[in-house]
Amino acid sequence: MTTTAPGAINVGEAIEDWTGDARFFEYSQAADPIGSGATSAVPIMSFGPELYGSGPTRVVPLDLSVELRTPYPATTPALLASFVRINAGEELALHPNATSQLLYCIRGRGHSRVGPGVVRWKAGDFLTLPADTPAVHVADETASLYHVADTPLLDYLGVVASTPRFRPTRFSAEATRARLAEVAADPGANGRSRVSVLLNNAQFDQTLTATHTLWAMFGVLPAGRDQLPHRHQSVAADLIVDCLPGCYTLLGDGVDPASGRIIDPTRVDWEPGGVFVTPPGKWHSHHNETGRDAHLIPVQDAGLQTYLRSLDIRFSRPG
Repeated sequence: MTTTAPGAINVGEAIEDWTGDARFFEYSQAADPIGSGATSAVPIMSFGPELYGSGPTRVVPLDLSVELRTPYPATTPALLASFVRINAGEELALHPNATSQLLYCIRGRGHSRVGPGVVRWKAGDFLTLPADTPAVHVADETASLYHVADTPLLDYLGVVASTPRFRPTRFSAEATRARLAEVAADPGANGRSRVSVLLNNAQFDQTLTATHTLWAMFGVLPAGRDQLPHRHQSVAADLIVDCLPGCYTLLGDGVDPASGRIIDPTRVDWEPGGVFVTPPGKWHSHHNETGRDAHLIPVQDAGLQTYLRSLDIRFSRPG
């Protein structure tokens, strides 16, 4: 048996340096890459229902890749939200590289072929699909869907999702709205920061989220009510289910300690069937100055953030 002395180079081996990409920064120059501009900030952005209100069957990505400086489509650093339009009698196949997909039927009805099975859905239903789950979505009548997947997270990591972590799950419109009605009828509901229900898959009893990466809420903003500011480190892509003009969200970087109100806020007016993006760490409050309840569905990467113990959710408390 031939042995090689320590440090010796075998015949045919090349010595490589591997230092070409090595760099060093003084700590204070690199500790806050968002503040310095090295990492782009998540913008406040709105997408209207006109993007999918008519036209052919298609997927409309809510793409902020230019603002986020990503080489792949992304709505947030970890999530890609899309509007999906399927005309009556037509179908659309979706098989994204994602560990989690969430679909909400905005309007219409149809069914999805997933493996050997078929699941039917209608307006108000949610579906969640795990990794490596190709599906063909068929519209029995013209349908609009809100689709969110964690594809950008996998693109960033350079990995392919291959192991399902949960079973395909449907949250029916009837069960969701019935549970929300119970929550809203509770005598203490008006004193809570939000009147809402969170979707949870039984597989995730530690994060209490819809999937291991996705967090989803179905909430009501009661007529004539304000919901005090809160903030979190996950990015939210909020779908407005229904509202009248006069519903809006205020967003800002700070809260007045005396009033609990946001300082110098940016206002985002709600539009039924539209989506707006709330950046991480922004204080935000919801307001309904109309005589009718409004409903919204925020979807976030808070399943992942909760598991990482980094969500850091906070609520304003007027002094």
